Amino acid sequence: MENRKALVIDDEQVVLDSVRKILDAENYEVDVTLKGKKGINLAINNSYDIVLTDIRMPDIGGLIVLRDIKRSKPSLPVVIITGYGSVSSAVQAMKLGAADYIQKPFDPDQLIQSVSKAIDLSISQKPEEQKIIHKQEVIKVLELAADDSHLRNELLYYGSDALDEFDLTGPEKLAIITGDIQWIDQQIGPLTAKQKQWLEARLSAEIW
Repeated sequence: MENRKALVIDDEQVVLDSVRKILDAENYEVDVTLKGKKGINLAINNSYDIVLTDIRMPDIGGLIVLRDIKRSKPSLPVVIITGYGSVSSAVQAMKLGAADYIQKPFDPDQLIQSVSKAIDLSISQKPEEQKIIHKQEVIKVLELAADDSHLRNELLYYGSDALDEFDLTGPEKLAIITGDIQWIDQQIGPLTAKQKQWLEARLSAEIW
């Protein structure tokens, strides 16, 4: 049996070194990168059994890493690495398609258990469809967000939790909260200027 392969994405070298050491001891082949965008490219263009990614990085957020990897490889499990201050974001990520999360600092047993569980789940569970199923509901949210400053603020600060009352899938929520204009355009047709307002505001916001 071939060794399993893991990709680790984190902007802290000490975290990369720690995860690599732990997984090396479990006979994983481990690739690492400090950059989210590079991590996405590695995950899409290479074969991995699992990806671990930090939720907050300078170049690109972990939710975008999750989004883009799942779009290309829906069955590839993604585990979120998080600090104490961003646990709520990691919990959101699980609702949006992440397999699990681990909180820094973690011990070897926690990491190994999380990785094993995520891989087992990816084998046994059917991945969520990476397409827009609720077209009218997505449009409804975008148009409400254009008119309702309260909803815009909720989306900005609470992310997908602000969308709980709407009938949306994880991929649909992830596209909305990450401002994914291009994908939504491709899925439901060209958006109006009004429908793009929230998505454009999200892309220009500094809070992730």
